[in-house]
Amino acid sequence: MQQTSLPAPQSPSARLHLLDGLRGICLLSMLGYHAMYDLVVLFGMPCSWYFDTPGHLWQQSICWGFILLSGFCYGLGRSPVRHGLIVLGASALVSLATLIFMPGQAVRWGVLFLLGAAPLLTWLLRRPLGAVPPVAGLLGSAALFFVLRNIQYGSLGFEGLVLAQLPGSWYATPYLAFLGLPGPGFFSSDYFPLLPWLALYWVGFFAYRWLAPALPRRPRLQRLLRVRLPVLGSIGRHTLLIYMLHQPVLYGLFWLIDRLAGGAA
Repeated sequence: MQQTSLPAPQSPSARLHLLDGLRGICLLSMLGYHAMYDLVVLFGMPCSWYFDTPGHLWQQSICWGFILLSGFCYGLGRSPVRHGLIVLGASALVSLATLIFMPGQAVRWGVLFLLGAAPLLTWLLRRPLGAVPPVAGLLGSAALFFVLRNIQYGSLGFEGLVLAQLPGSWYATPYLAFLGLPGPGFFSSDYFPLLPWLALYWVGFFAYRWLAPALPRRPRLQRLLRVRLPVLGSIGRHTLLIYMLHQPVLYGLFWLIDRLAGGAA
């Protein structure tokens, strides 16, 4: 019989601790990437590979990891609306702070916007999404992400593969950047619009729907997902707080080191 509702959230006693650990790994990787960003972009440290393929792959591994994990964990949460609103509020604070204090590196429609809007949209669309068979939803979402990956650059396709150019008129307004259609002169130092990234979130969402019914029949998989990574898991459970604080701390630390080094010279 076709499933027409979403799996019920798991109880705290059945927490899949490995997911916290994986989130902690992504967070530490992000801290390293943003530390390099500050050093290279804001403090002028020469580092050519950061702007080349290695830096791009590093950045993509972080955002893919966070978005897929967030989509997967939607089915484990108890209040997606509350969670989404909290993250959207944090997104607004980041945008406001960067516009005031670092307008040249302002964040508009960044990753927090995506991670806040995605659970809200998924909740609003819970009935049609719940009617989609999990495997079909997973494959369809992956295909949609592949096709829409380059939409912000004016085309359909994935990375260097261009399937079709999109009409320039779609990018003539400043009001559709949140959707993935940035207008003339748009800039954001962290840009994750709904398209294509909502599709990647749904890959994680449908992966959970596909996997969850099999967990009771697969004790080895259950044990794996419940493995605790103590330090990484603790970091992963405080992702939002660390995300909100890490850039001011990193920037302040590098600014102090730069001043001390300048004074010593």
